[in-house]
Amino acid sequence: MSRAFVKEPDGDAVTDDAPELPISPHPNHVTPAGLAALRQELDDLTDKRRENLAVDDGIATKLKIAAIERRQRYLVRRIDSAIEHDPSTADNDRVEFGATVVVEDENGEPRTFTIVGEDEADPTNHLISWTSPLARNLMNKVCGDDVRWVRPRGDAVLYVVSISYGGTSIA
Repeated sequence: MSRAFVKEPDGDAVTDDAPELPISPHPNHVTPAGLAALRQELDDLTDKRRENLAVDDGIATKLKIAAIERRQRYLVRRIDSAIEHDPSTADNDRVEFGATVVVEDENGEPRTFTIVGEDEADPTNHLISWTSPLARNLMNKVCGDDVRWVRPRGDAVLYVVSISYGGTSIA
């Protein structure tokens, strides 16, 4: 068989068969901090790619570069599609994107959540995506409203105690 019909790379050429990183079908709402973090990560990856290009350790380095480039393509698409929300324009009486919400459960235990973009979400730090069920249930609520939090370990009812945007609190 002729080499023209073989899909194998020649010599030390590297093919990266990994798929592109999936892009959410939802609008890309971001906070100013979230957009800055995406841009910073892209800058950091650009530096990392440049460093790896200078080393050229063979196939392992080429695979690292391919992974970096894949992440860079993802970040460029997310930055280009970003819809930045300025917290100073939010309705301070209602929970909207970018709000930090303090709630209490049935036992009076307080919890704080900040509603952020999908790429910013970090539940361990109480940053929840605006697409999450809890964030969707909190949206448009005001202080004093009850919210049902559907969880795998059982539903909980939360009471909205305060809403803040960038340090301005409504209680």
